[in-house]
Amino acid sequence: MKKYLYGVLVVILIILSACSNKSSGDEVKTGDSKNPAGTITIWGWDVAADTMKASVENFQKKYPDVEVVVENFNSGDLYEKLTVGLAARGSGLPDIVLMEDERIPGYIHQFPQGFLQLDKLGYDKYKDSFNPAKVAAVQDKDGKMIAAPWDIGPAGVFYRVDLFEKANVDPNSIQTWDDYIEAGKKIKEATGAKLLPIDISNYDGVFQMMMQQQGLSYFDKDNNITLQSPEAIRAMDAIKKLYDEDLVFNNSGWDGIVTATVNGTVATVPYGVWYAGTIMDQAPDLKGKWDVFYLPSFEEGGTRYANVGGASLLIPSTSKNQSAAYAYVEFFTTDQESQMLGFEKYGLFPSLKDTYSLPEFTANNEYFNNGPVFKKFADIVDEVPGIYINENYAKASKITSNVQSAILLENKEVEDALKNAQKQLENELKK
Repeated sequence: MKKYLYGVLVVILIILSACSNKSSGDEVKTGDSKNPAGTITIWGWDVAADTMKASVENFQKKYPDVEVVVENFNSGDLYEKLTVGLAARGSGLPDIVLMEDERIPGYIHQFPQGFLQLDKLGYDKYKDSFNPAKVAAVQDKDGKMIAAPWDIGPAGVFYRVDLFEKANVDPNSIQTWDDYIEAGKKIKEATGAKLLPIDISNYDGVFQMMMQQQGLSYFDKDNNITLQSPEAIRAMDAIKKLYDEDLVFNNSGWDGIVTATVNGTVATVPYGVWYAGTIMDQAPDLKGKWDVFYLPSFEEGGTRYANVGGASLLIPSTSKNQSAAYAYVEFFTTDQESQMLGFEKYGLFPSLKDTYSLPEFTANNEYFNNGPVFKKFADIVDEVPGIYINENYAKASKITSNVQSAILLENKEVEDALKNAQKQLENELKK
C-alpha cells in the first residue's frame, strides 16, 4: 500500500512540475517559424561579438518577442567549450555559434549531427548573395549549407607610398612575384626597409595566399595532399627567393607583424582587407602613407586574388529554440545595416555582396592615399578562386609551417622538404 501511495505521489509531482514549466513565461516560448519567440544565446568573440550585440536592436524591431543574449569569449575558450558541449551531446551549448571558416570542416567531420543544415530551413535561397568561394566554405561534403556566411578577407598587398617613392618604384609595375622581389631589392637599398613580414616558424599565411591564387589548398577536391604539386613548389620557391634576398622580416606572432608595420621595418604587408583597420588604428600618424595593390601573380596575366580569414554562423542541432535562432542568423547575415555595423566600426568586411555598392565602399579613403581602398577589395570578391578545405586543415598548416622554417632557416631544398612534409602529413592522417 505504501509503495502504491508513493508511486501516486511521484506521478502527481511530475504532473505539477510539468504544469509549472508550461506556465513559466517567456523562457520556454519558442513561437513558430513565422513568429519566433523566447530567448536565444549566441557565442562569439572580440569585435565580432560586439557587432552582434549592436545588431540586436534592429533585429528586435522585426522580431520583438525574441530576446538575444550574446556571450563574448576568447576564441580559444569558445572552441574548447564548443567541443566539450558537442561531445556531451549538446550540454551547455548556445543556440548560435560563431566559427572561423577553416574550422568548419573539422567540426562537421567530428560531429556530423552537431549542427543544423540551413538549407532545410530555407537558407539556400541566399546562395547567390555571396561569392562562390565563401559559399563553398560553408557547405558540407554533400553541398548543403551548414553555416551562414558572414565576413571575408579578400587579400592584397598594403604598401608604404613614401618608401616606394623614395626608391622610385611604381606599384603598378608589380605584376608578378618576380617583379615584387625586384622592387623589394630597390626599396631595401634605398630605404633599409625589408619587403614583408613572415612569422617563419609558426605561420604559413603567405604560402596559403600563393596556393589559393593558384586554385589550391593543402588538399585538392579529391582529398589528395598537394604539398608536392607544382603549385606548392612554385609558392615555396618564391618565398625562399624573398628570404635569400634578405627581404623577409622574421616577425614573432601578431604583435610582431603590427610592430613591423607601424615602425617602418617593412615596406609592404600582404594580408586580408581587415588589416586596413589595424593599420589605421595602430599608426594614425601614417595617414596618407599607405595604399594597396593586388597580390602579384606567378605569371603575366595570372590570378592575383586570394582570401585570408572569415567566419560564419552555425546553429547547434540541440538548440531548443531553432526558429528564433534561424530568424537571427537569417536577419544578421542578409541585412545590409547589420553587416555594415561591423564594417564601419571594426573593419569586418562583409560577404553580403549587395553592400558593396554602398558609399562606404565606393568612397575614397584619406588614410590610404585618398584612394577607394575598399572598392578595390570589393571588386575582386567574385574573382577569388574557391579552394577545398577539409577536417585536416590545421594539421596540414602546422606541418607546412615547420617545413617553411626548415627551408628558410636550415636551408633545406624546397622539393625535398615538401616531399618529406607530404609523407609526414600522410602518416599523420593514417593514425
